[in-house]
Amino acid sequence: MRISEYRVMWVLVFFDLPTETKKERKVYADFRKRLLKDGFSMFQFSIYVRHCPSAENMDVHVGRVKRILPEKGHIGILCITDKQFGSMELFYGKKEQPPAKITQQLELF
Repeated sequence: MRISEYRVMWVLVFFDLPTETKKERKVYADFRKRLLKDGFSMFQFSIYVRHCPSAENMDVHVGRVKRILPEKGHIGILCITDKQFGSMELFYGKKEQPPAKITQQLELF
């Protein structure tokens, strides 16, 4: 079975959380750790991405993120197709970076 680049999804979580107090830093660290535990990877500081094999699987992970949202701060969730994600242009300074090789992720459940 061929995997469709229009069916495979990516979830991007953008967040800007307060870190002025020790408690706020702990909330930030806990949110970040929970994203990592759910299979998200850091794309840039405060931007985490997760590959999902289907829209149904994407809904599960978006729901998990919504359940762990901190009380303060700004959080955005963006869902895009693999085709859209693959058309992203990446730069390091003015030098264009080749797109990262995407590996197939095996999901057991």
